[in-house]
Amino acid sequence: MVIDFDSMTPEKAEHFKGGEGAALIRKFEDENNKIMLFTLKPGTSVGVHTHTGNSEIIYILKGSGTAFDQGSQRPASAGQCLYCPEGASHGLTNDGDEDLVFFAVVPEHHKK
Repeated sequence: MVIDFDSMTPEKAEHFKGGEGAALIRKFEDENNKIMLFTLKPGTSVGVHTHTGNSEIIYILKGSGTAFDQGSQRPASAGQCLYCPEGASHGLTNDGDEDLVFFAVVPEHHKK
């Protein structure tokens, strides 16, 4: 399956997960995964939130910001991968001067 994010119109998600401003999201979703391409304009963020029943993998394509991970903060920039396991908390802020663009995958953890 090919997911063509370029052909999708981004959805504007105000205060995504309690964050500042609006995230622009192009998304594919089925019963197993959410696969998303995010754009955070300067000054916007994904609020700190906890993953219950799933985890999240983020790969930063462009820009830089601050990653919040289990109460700590660290710089995050293009080429880095961020991982939030089930039960952990994280968030991401664009405190740079260009768009922060990242790819995110949220696999649903199906219990057997």
